[in-house]
Amino acid sequence: MDLKQFSRSFKAMLSARVLHMVASGLLMVVLARFLLTQEEYGLLGAALAVMGVVQLFTDLGIAKAAARYITEYREKKPDQVPHVLRTAMTYRLAAILVVGGLFALLAGQVSGMVGQPELGPLLVVGAGYIAVHSLFTFSQVIFQGYNQITNSAVIRAIGSLSRLVLAAAFVLVVGGAFGAIVGYIVGYGVGAVLGLAMLYWKCYRDADRSSKPEPGLTNRVARYSIPLTATRGANILDKRVDTILVGFFMNPVAVGYYYLAKQIMGFIHSPAASLGFTLSPAYGEHKADGETDHAAQIYETTLKYILLLYVPAAVGMVIVAEPAITLVFGEKWADAAPVLQVFSAYVILQAVSYITGDALDFLGRARERAIAKGGGSVANFLLNLVMIPAFGVVGAAAATVITHAGVLAVTLWVIHAELSLSLGELARHLTAVVAVTGAMAIAVVAVLAQVGGALAVVASIFAGIAVWGGLSIAGGLLDLRRVRTILT
Repeated sequence: MDLKQFSRSFKAMLSARVLHMVASGLLMVVLARFLLTQEEYGLLGAALAVMGVVQLFTDLGIAKAAARYITEYREKKPDQVPHVLRTAMTYRLAAILVVGGLFALLAGQVSGMVGQPELGPLLVVGAGYIAVHSLFTFSQVIFQGYNQITNSAVIRAIGSLSRLVLAAAFVLVVGGAFGAIVGYIVGYGVGAVLGLAMLYWKCYRDADRSSKPEPGLTNRVARYSIPLTATRGANILDKRVDTILVGFFMNPVAVGYYYLAKQIMGFIHSPAASLGFTLSPAYGEHKADGETDHAAQIYETTLKYILLLYVPAAVGMVIVAEPAITLVFGEKWADAAPVLQVFSAYVILQAVSYITGDALDFLGRARERAIAKGGGSVANFLLNLVMIPAFGVVGAAAATVITHAGVLAVTLWVIHAELSLSLGELARHLTAVVAVTGAMAIAVVAVLAQVGGALAVVASIFAGIAVWGGLSIAGGLLDLRRVRTILT
């Protein structure tokens, strides 16, 4: 992937994620502050968490496995690529029919198992959510394999806007968390239909293909999906099961606090997620060409910028969490601030994971990543069983941070073994980032102490950005020329 193509792809995906972030932020504020009660918002979060776990069994890592083989065969055997796409689509539709049907029938039993029988009606219609969201994500991942990141970005953007408008509309018309779920289904359905239509017209209809797939192709896609399924399952346990356990041990209001904090995390991670999604196919391409040195250089540069952006962001979050949440969502959500503060460490860990995890998948190290994620997820589940009864929602956040740190340490070791990273140079860069972060934190605290009211939050954020930017440029950590080249 040359610089021009990377710039175009990154800008498209970042724009889509920023649009998704803005749309999700508006929807979150509208639902949490105006349209839903705290209990209804918590029920929505709990239902989405349960449906996210079930969606694992419709996805099964097939899309990512297909994307990996599409990336490989585009160069070597392009006439086999349509067969990979058709195989993946067949697997996905079959899984959706089986899993979605069973989930609709067993929704009442599932809601009882998680200790929240009031979720029953939401989970019944949730089968539709599982189907459309699975297809919505499928097309995005497949376009990643074709290295057509712009198309993935378009699908994400349309789905995000549709969800914003339709979720709010259905809450007004139908009411409560049930209306929100219906709006999610219709909104993501728009994105799913668009994505599948684009895949057909752009990648399948006119593509050159052999008369039949090469022997073993279907089995290879299925086999490679196994460690990817394990990784995705572990990822879902990390991101969903803790929310379910908060509802099991506590109540919907506590789930609301936890779900709100996790949604804020998602907004902050948009740049890292965009970079990881955009760059991942390039690692596979460079490895296939025997250019591991080039792949290592790309990863190191990306990691440096991620640390420069997210270490200060995490520290700033600790400082301004309480006044910021009160300002945006109202006093009733102030108890979510401690959860957000604990999650500040997770901001850094997840940002690095976004640029590392997908890279390992495309480098052919999905098995090692799956083992690490699987072990971490089991540990996270067990730790949550101890931490939530003892410390509540803050304990759930702490458990996530602790286990995610262990998983990231393992995946970083694997990618170092694959690419031979310059550890000394990375350590020196991190030391400089910590120094810049310290100066920024002093500036933010000073402004908060001097300025009162809502203005304090805004002024402190701008002061922190100014200090961070000035010191980063002066210290040579931030290359404005390179950033400008990528973004223009």
